[in-house]
Amino acid sequence: MHIAQISDTHIKARNVRLFGSINVYQHFQQLVARIEALEPKPDLVIHTGDITNDGEVADYEAAMDCLSQLSMPVFVTLGNHDRREAARVGLNALPGIPGSGPFAYAIEDFPVRIVMADTLVEGAPHGKLGQAQLRWLDDTLRAAPDKPTLIGLHHPPFDTGIGFMDQIGLHDKSALAEVVAGQTQVKGVLAGHVHRPFTAAFAGTIAMICPGSAHQVAVDFTDGSPDGWTSDPPGFLLHQWNGKELVSVELPVAVSPTAPFSDDHLTVG
Repeated sequence: MHIAQISDTHIKARNVRLFGSINVYQHFQQLVARIEALEPKPDLVIHTGDITNDGEVADYEAAMDCLSQLSMPVFVTLGNHDRREAARVGLNALPGIPGSGPFAYAIEDFPVRIVMADTLVEGAPHGKLGQAQLRWLDDTLRAAPDKPTLIGLHHPPFDTGIGFMDQIGLHDKSALAEVVAGQTQVKGVLAGHVHRPFTAAFAGTIAMICPGSAHQVAVDFTDGSPDGWTSDPPGFLLHQWNGKELVSVELPVAVSPTAPFSDDHLTVG
């Protein structure tokens, strides 16, 4: 089973550029084309939030322009730039989205169960699950203790060392760790938000951050570093469940036009 994880598309209405310069709509189209070109194609795509930059219905309609070009099911949760009710309207053709409340639901019809959690705090940059959702998550995980499971959410459950991003991280990550600890069916926690691929041990499993689909965060580990963004190449994650373990790889959106090469002519030994 193959799962493509995308995140932080930050799309705006068609032809509106982010920061006046980044064509996020075009980046999204290129991302979709890259996923469609994969062989084998992923069984599904998950989007771990910040689908839009401003949370307007027109922005979600632009996102649907792109997502509707994918031939596999697409499941989403929300990030701090999103807005629930606008997303519910603009993305209503997508499966799984609850009719009210957080975008929290389980995807059951695949060899790996995926539980999408919603860390959006409306109007704030940080994330929080809250007690009600943590109880729901605990109950949902315990309902299928023997099925391999992934958790998808926007704000990662660990600090990265990039100060300005960690300040707006997940505020109840220790409470999430208490829910996940001991639930050995949880094979990974998949997040976004930081626009860079990071990996960390978390509560007996592994947590991963997906790179941004357009712009990337500046990697600056100095104390008090200001927020900063770069035009480093965008990417996404491809997760493979081989029946025993989760194997993940970061892929670039752009593909080099040069043909693959081989070193078969080299002699080993």
